[in-house]
Amino acid sequence: MTKALIVGGGIAGLSTAWALARRGMEVELFEQGPLPNPRASSYDEHRITRHAYGTMEGYAHLMPEAFRVWDSLWRAIGTTHYEPCGAVYFLRHDDGWYGGMSRSLDAMGIGYRDIPLDDVERRFPMVQADGLERVVATDGAGMLFPVRILTDLVVLLGRLGVRLRTGAPVSEVDPERGRVVADGAVHEGDVVVVAAGAWADRLVPGLRGVAVPSRQAVLYLSPPADLAEAWAAAPVMLEVRPEGGLYTLPPRRGTRLKVGDHVFSRSGDPDGDRIAHAGDLQRLWPAARAAYRDLHRYSVLEPKACFYTVTETEGFLVNPTGAAGWLVSACSGHGFKLGALMGELVGRAIAGEMPATEVTELAAGRVTHPRWRQAVAA
Repeated sequence: MTKALIVGGGIAGLSTAWALARRGMEVELFEQGPLPNPRASSYDEHRITRHAYGTMEGYAHLMPEAFRVWDSLWRAIGTTHYEPCGAVYFLRHDDGWYGGMSRSLDAMGIGYRDIPLDDVERRFPMVQADGLERVVATDGAGMLFPVRILTDLVVLLGRLGVRLRTGAPVSEVDPERGRVVADGAVHEGDVVVVAAGAWADRLVPGLRGVAVPSRQAVLYLSPPADLAEAWAAAPVMLEVRPEGGLYTLPPRRGTRLKVGDHVFSRSGDPDGDRIAHAGDLQRLWPAARAAYRDLHRYSVLEPKACFYTVTETEGFLVNPTGAAGWLVSACSGHGFKLGALMGELVGRAIAGEMPATEVTELAAGRVTHPRWRQAVAA
């Protein structure tokens, strides 16, 4: 029986463990903290999932398969942690986003439509309508609830016989021999997968300077009472601006209103705190005030810092390393929505169901019309 060692208990590591365990492999997973780990990049109340990707059309075409993998997980855990609510894009600048979006959604048969600018204030009373060039509503979008997903995945993996080692920081990985050193002890397997998020470059030296840890700020807010109902019914909302993006997730299923910044800091130590300080919020506050009216009326519930890893192209790095190793490095905020699919693809490659080179190309977003080799098992 093939034995796999997985380093990291975020969405990529847990999903890879699930993919391999379903294929009858022996799996051992190492996490430096608890499971789920509140310091993990994956750990959050809600994250966006969508088919619209603007000019990143290769990733748009991965989304139908990503949704199928999520559906397979919902069946396995017996519940769904997805809320379909659509997404609306507020364009204050368009550098080709609409053209790429319309091409990919047309090819996939996903609906989208313009919202008349003179109707924005009525439909979205919280939005600052001045400066908008175009507003586009898209189907095939909504929210995932990461903490609940990670928790149910951990429970599912236990049922499948995966050995879960918590409080086991990995200090060394040997991708040639399929070996790791965790908490001072040597563990051996047939294959080792590094899915350590913002800490991955400490274990894979070639990753340094390529996938850079990036400290990002988000704000959890409580809207004023007269806007609470509008926010509760709101879709996922994304701003396309000349100076970078802004994303907003409405309060659904017991979560809070969240506003985040899509301009990457490309700096910070993932071992640091998770409280957003004044420097973290330097760009987010002005961008949020420009997007939403009367933001001074909102109560700040929590200014939070999280970490992503970021490449120059915002692409995933999912590569074989050495004779017995794999690297799974999710980049930018789209890491969670595609994390389950990335784990499935690595599982297919390790099981010999797909060529490793094909997985790498798909994960990098370089294939605009993928032809899937195998359906996800129920």
